Amino acid sequence: MIRTLLLISSLVACSSLLFAQSPEFTEPWKNPNVALAIDPFEGNDIDWERLATDKRVVAIIHRATIGDRADKKYAERKIEAKRRGYKWGAYHYGKPGDPIKQADFFLATVKPEKDDLLALDLESTDFDKHMSFDEARAFIKRIKEKTGRYPIIYANNLVTKAIVEEAESDDVFAKTHLWYARFRRSVNDFPAGTWKTYTLWQFSSEMNCTAADRSTCLYTVPGTEYDMDVDVFNGTVEQLKAKWPFDSSAP
Repeated sequence: MIRTLLLISSLVACSSLLFAQSPEFTEPWKNPNVALAIDPFEGNDIDWERLATDKRVVAIIHRATIGDRADKKYAERKIEAKRRGYKWGAYHYGKPGDPIKQADFFLATVKPEKDDLLALDLESTDFDKHMSFDEARAFIKRIKEKTGRYPIIYANNLVTKAIVEEAESDDVFAKTHLWYARFRRSVNDFPAGTWKTYTLWQFSSEMNCTAADRSTCLYTVPGTEYDMDVDVFNGTVEQLKAKWPFDSSAP
């Protein structure tokens, strides 16, 4: 019995070690072939000429709406980004309240083109301040009804874990792709279940980057300040361009 328990413990430890060494969870942005994205909002500055010097940054997902308010810089930046050849996306920051109204407002603001990524930001499990999971399900279904495709879901580790713990295998969340937020160099405790892995991983922002010492930032994007959110795609530049805007159901 003791030997059996020791064997089980060893297997668990080995599997954890293998997971920790999984390349998509161990500083994948250091691979020169992987694609990067940024996700600004109206408060972030962008120097387009300097940004263009980083050829791995091929996509921009901009905040379009927060609750019932539109981002002031969304429209002009969409025009500029597309003119420069970037893949474009829009996200809605979910707030408590009517999710159908929020979804319709988001789509009316975005006016999505076929190649525009759509995303829903589920910021926390504090449903007094942020959209609840049931509201999110209604939002997702409304986007699917109106556009024929599912939005990608932005969630930090706590939110991802909470969704995994309450969602069924056929839940609407399981039909989406995950935009994972975790501000660290590597992850060995990803809460797999609803999603097997991430499609995008937001790994750098003002959460782990300071203006005083940009050298401590996990990645510095030219033409942006320390507080720019930076994302790594789970694949190469060519793969991102081919799969964007991730409008098919997640595997």
